[in-house]
Amino acid sequence: MRIILARHGETQWNVEGRHQGQTFDIPLSPRGRAQAGALGRRLAGLEIARAVASPLLRARETAELALGDRPLALDARLVELSHGEWEGRLTSEIQASHPDLRRAWRETPHLVSPPGGEGFRDVEARAWPALCEACRGLGPEEVAVLVTHDGVNRALLARVLGLDLSRVWSFRQAPTCLNLLEGTDVDHLQVVRLNDAAHLHDLFGEVVHRKL
Repeated sequence: MRIILARHGETQWNVEGRHQGQTFDIPLSPRGRAQAGALGRRLAGLEIARAVASPLLRARETAELALGDRPLALDARLVELSHGEWEGRLTSEIQASHPDLRRAWRETPHLVSPPGGEGFRDVEARAWPALCEACRGLGPEEVAVLVTHDGVNRALLARVLGLDLSRVWSFRQAPTCLNLLEGTDVDHLQVVRLNDAAHLHDLFGEVVHRKL
């Protein structure tokens, strides 16, 4: 089976460095819509057996723009990590109000969570079964596309890579990047492509992901 795990496109809150999480259903920015279109051109001609997205607007819009008229299912287990009291706030504000917790969130993300929010273990616990269900019954050459969020992708990729959740910040997830996973089943997946955003920039270009 082949799984394309994609992140949503840019929103205005990404540009501002404002934490989105789940509470505020922020749409794609014009640039984000263009990024989703570029992802769609990257996937053009690909036969997709199944497509699933987070129901949050930024992920759903990305999937709809990238996939066109292909059938799309929504799964609430793929929504972004809840940032609790941090949602809607700028990183600079959080740094000022919770400096120690903010530092721990970056240095030991497997041990802490935003106040009133989720940890990466919580995200893995709900998102992994969603991935398994999306891939159930896929044939060896069939492709499933999942369009989710930065935090969700990190939790799922860490599991596939065999990384402890303390390492979730050790790789990047650019807007509309795709991660290609292949294997005989979900328990034997390999990461073939990681943070692939070649549809947006050259080899040494960068599309900064900013905030979750």
